Amino acid sequence: MALSKDSVDIENILALNPKTAHHASLVSTSTTKINRRHWKRNEDKNCTSCETNLQNNFDDVKHTTLSERAALREAARCLKCADAPCQKSCPTQLDIKSFISSIATKNFYGAAKAILSDNPLGLTCGMVCPTSDLCVGGCNLYASEEGPINIGGLQQFATEMFKQMKIPQVRDPSLPPVEDLPESFHSKIALIGCGPASISCATFLARLGYTDVTIFEKENFIGGLSSSEIPQFRLPYDVVSFEVDLMKDLGVKVEVGKGLEKNGLTLESLRKDGYECVFLGIGLPQPKLIPIFEGLTIEKGFYTSKDFLPVVSKASKAGMCACKSSLPQLKGNVIVLGAGDTAFDCATSALRCGARRVFVVFRKGFTGIRAVPEEMELAKEEKCEFMPFLSPRKVILKGDRISALEMCRTEMLDDGSWFEDEEQVVRLKADFIISAFGSTLADDNVKAAMAPIKFNKWGQPDVNSETMQTDQEWVFCGGDLGGVAQTTVESVNDGKQAAWYMHKYLQSLHGIPIAAKPSLPKFYSPIDNVDVSIEVCGIKFENPFGLASAPPTTTSAMVRRGFEAGWGFALTKTFALDKDIITNVSPRIVRGTTSGHSYGPGQGAFLNIELISEKTAAYWCRSITELKADFPTKIVIASIMCSYNKEDWTVLTKMAVDSGADALELNLSCPHGMGEKGMGLACGQDTELVRNICRWVKAASSIPVFAKLTPNVTDITAIAKAAYEGGADGVTATNTVSGLMGLKTNAAAWPAVGKEQRTTYGGVSGNAIRPISLRAVSAIGNSIPGFPILATGGIDSAESGLQFLHAGASLLQVGSAIQNQDFTVIDDYLSGLQTVMYLQSIEEMCTWDGQSPPTESHQLGKPVAKLSSIIGKHLPNFGPYKAKRKELVAEHKAGIDLLAEDNKPTVQRPPNQPKKPIPSVQDMVGRALPMIGAYGELDNKQQAVALIDEEMCINCGKCYMTCNDSGYQAITFDPQTHLPHITDSCTGCTLCVSVCPIIDCIKMVSRETPYAPNRGVPLAVSSMA
Repeated sequence: MALSKDSVDIENILALNPKTAHHASLVSTSTTKINRRHWKRNEDKNCTSCETNLQNNFDDVKHTTLSERAALREAARCLKCADAPCQKSCPTQLDIKSFISSIATKNFYGAAKAILSDNPLGLTCGMVCPTSDLCVGGCNLYASEEGPINIGGLQQFATEMFKQMKIPQVRDPSLPPVEDLPESFHSKIALIGCGPASISCATFLARLGYTDVTIFEKENFIGGLSSSEIPQFRLPYDVVSFEVDLMKDLGVKVEVGKGLEKNGLTLESLRKDGYECVFLGIGLPQPKLIPIFEGLTIEKGFYTSKDFLPVVSKASKAGMCACKSSLPQLKGNVIVLGAGDTAFDCATSALRCGARRVFVVFRKGFTGIRAVPEEMELAKEEKCEFMPFLSPRKVILKGDRISALEMCRTEMLDDGSWFEDEEQVVRLKADFIISAFGSTLADDNVKAAMAPIKFNKWGQPDVNSETMQTDQEWVFCGGDLGGVAQTTVESVNDGKQAAWYMHKYLQSLHGIPIAAKPSLPKFYSPIDNVDVSIEVCGIKFENPFGLASAPPTTTSAMVRRGFEAGWGFALTKTFALDKDIITNVSPRIVRGTTSGHSYGPGQGAFLNIELISEKTAAYWCRSITELKADFPTKIVIASIMCSYNKEDWTVLTKMAVDSGADALELNLSCPHGMGEKGMGLACGQDTELVRNICRWVKAASSIPVFAKLTPNVTDITAIAKAAYEGGADGVTATNTVSGLMGLKTNAAAWPAVGKEQRTTYGGVSGNAIRPISLRAVSAIGNSIPGFPILATGGIDSAESGLQFLHAGASLLQVGSAIQNQDFTVIDDYLSGLQTVMYLQSIEEMCTWDGQSPPTESHQLGKPVAKLSSIIGKHLPNFGPYKAKRKELVAEHKAGIDLLAEDNKPTVQRPPNQPKKPIPSVQDMVGRALPMIGAYGELDNKQQAVALIDEEMCINCGKCYMTCNDSGYQAITFDPQTHLPHITDSCTGCTLCVSVCPIIDCIKMVSRETPYAPNRGVPLAVSSMA
């Protein structure tokens, strides 16, 4: 057989491999219809017999839920806009662009911190917020074809990641300890009802430093409406428990089984018990009913949402209460009345309680549905029927059971009012009716306990919507009871608002003035106490992140703003003597092409033909003096450049030293323009010139000197050694890589200058050069152990910064990442670095990769059942296989005990605590160097092979194709299931892992059999000898 032809076995494997088409495809429509059914992943809208059995199945069904892969992709899409409209549309004013920026850099704690700082119920709201009406409704990407960002899903993802870390909340460490606060902070504060408004209010009061905060809850469980009326498949109980645990971390107490009642807990009794301030957050506990339902009971088949949903929750939320409740036993036709979120929760819950068909009936049309689109879409997918323009008129009973509901048609008049046309009557058979017409406060016993506050015409407390105060200045109110909030997030904000004004009120009682502008403390945890300072060359840096000598330091005013944002150090833009002053061309800084056709922020590379600073040396020297006076703890490094002239270097060095600079960086590496003047690259590519320049500068300098190296050399370690031999205290590795970013179809380059459209080779920066920079840093680190390195080139996160620290760098310079965003990215970098350092001290998280937990098998971001353990084989998630999966899952769910011990949420407290010392930044420096060396040091006896998780596989065949046309033809691809399978021919090349779109769907595992390479032609006996 010819060596250049595939064997029969390989040809069989290649049967489904792409081939170049030489003619048009021809398949009959009837055949395509059959094929389409086989491969279909979404629901078949024409199928009336494929209704899913949802009984007892309370798994997550939210469309917004995201896996880590999906969250990273979605976060990368976000534009992180200026004066972001999404934030202005959020009731709690979440810094949305900040938390999404942190997700994009895999700093999930930083994202959660930003969320929880403004919304203590950030996970709850991520799951149930009507984001399409709030933040998402203001997203600027609505103006683009790809549509707005899934903000709710990202919020849920980040806070769930933090929840898995099991880290406690602490007070802001910069605030005075509670024991040092005035007596006013020990005032007794009561909050009635443990729902979202009270949890939020109590959290902010505790963050402020109040030490005697107690929540009284009528029920024997926490969470209020979040626990009792939002179904488990939308809001699991462990989410509520997690957020209450965070509140309790701050010392807030919760007493269950204590609610407002005339002869028990009252406002007056609380006053007598010494409570100086009270917050009312009991919601609206009674349902609104219309006369036709009078006398109807559960036994007759009638529920209100207030009857139905709490029973469903108690029977499906393990750990919520000690009761052993059962789900309502529904059957046949169920009619749900209403068009709000609660009505749709009732409808989808009814399907899980045994209803065969559910009809959602509402008075107005589809445009009048109050529920968020996500809720309505879910009910539609689960085959609920919608019946608009109908109003209930009469309940039909057969014996003592409901048998039907009679309704009449509603019409809207020209003036916008509605009337009921009794001539148009509809009768619908029903076994059960669930009324979800809203709620009210109708219990006179509870109202009496709220005396002496004043009630409005709607029977609710009269509340100032700004201060949340009632007519009794010591009594505050929020949530549904307050009359303004209609959603969970608005209730959270009511509690937040009330906390500030309760604080002002309590301090006024003690004569302590409070600033007019609110300043509520943010979320903090032990992570935020991690020290990220480092000492390099005798200089202490607050943190290892600094502004590179690049466009972000064009002016000293920009450096000032950088310091105010939190950067630990800054390089000036490179300046020279007046005789070497330059004038830039334009255009000169352009987006890269290394990330494909990507537009907007998040560019993988930039190319610039910008030269050094256009400002004079005098400007920069005066600026350095000003900056050091105003920011004495920040480090200012002067970046200077001269030609190969000892006198010039001596003069400029003394100017910079006299200005008060902490250190000098010698720019010996600018790859364009300056080299033609005998500067920059012209000096930095010659070891002798580098050695001499460093000697000249060190002779004139009393401060540390760092030589900035160019990557545009054969061996950067030789240049680094020359700097070392010349007395330099360290080096910066590296400057930009010389390149030509691209040519247009008409042969014009970009950037193109002037009418002649001329260009030159520029400096490529950003993530595209990170591998080059990492190689340079690690090579220098191994070549000159202990020699300080300032890394630059592709640092856009704490995660990438950590890579450079591990490779031997001590300090991290950032440029392109700021060009993509703004100076505030430093907040993300700091919390990201602190988190990784802290988590390394926790033994329970030893299997995590940074802030990423081990990936569980999932589809659509949700865990998937391990069918192989049930039926002994894997099934894909499309067509007939998907139907079979649903059938098997339904059978499994029907037999499980929802309240079983193993279904209870993971206990969150006690929290994870460090079991070993938290590493310092210095401890991180060079950790990877012993593992980086020559190829000959690698062991070819320890081989690995690929392993595919077929439950996670989405059947795209990317692994199969790359293995066929770029690898070793070691993956088969089933023509019916499209499940790939690794054969014994796998050589462990890892191409399949590299192109797989699903994180950890393919992993490399140790090879269990000896590896025998396929030599093609056997080795000759003589050569083997």
